[in-house]
Amino acid sequence: HSPMYYFICCLAVSDILVSISNFVETLFILLIDNRVMILQDETARHMDNVMDVLICCSFMASLSFLGVIAIDRYITIFYALRYHSIMTIQRAVVIIAAIWVISTGASTIFIAFDDNKTVVLCLLTYLLFMLTLIMGLYMHMFMLARRHARAISRMHRKHTAPQRTSLKGAITLSILLGVFFVCWGPFFLHLILFVTCPNHPFCHCYFQYFNLCVILVICNSV
Repeated sequence: HSPMYYFICCLAVSDILVSISNFVETLFILLIDNRVMILQDETARHMDNVMDVLICCSFMASLSFLGVIAIDRYITIFYALRYHSIMTIQRAVVIIAAIWVISTGASTIFIAFDDNKTVVLCLLTYLLFMLTLIMGLYMHMFMLARRHARAISRMHRKHTAPQRTSLKGAITLSILLGVFFVCWGPFFLHLILFVTCPNHPFCHCYFQYFNLCVILVICNSV
């Protein structure tokens, strides 16, 4: 299963990049606000854009690798005998390179046109698509595991095994998706409100807590 470890390593790199980018941006803001570092407005704006691109790129890459890992696990379970012919090292490297290139390009466009609702809507669509994909794959794998547990139980005439196995699987799946929803939900809501009602008083109030949404996403990465 070496391709899976490539994906996990890239997920770790993207998650670390989230924290480092936010830390560096926060550090620069503190230094500039306290006049420890004096920069021209143009230079400060360029540095801010670079940090925003890194943060957005790491977010997109992290979510993409979560989706790729879910797909990899799905192939392992449903196409076990063909796994090594489907998910080769070469294909894994191509997938990894494509994710980083697309994430970087999309993040650059998003930061350059962050006031354009169409761009924000495209990003929101991508995030919701990845969330739905991850949920669907894990739910399907859970249902398969439950059917297999029941089949094994019928073969061995042990009626308590499937209940325990299903309960453990349900708890694991609930924790996985629950943490994901709690951490990413406020960020998704922020994007939805930005597209649908940016001038509403409630939206303005919610936008003030954007940093909290980012912190929750970082917690999910951790």
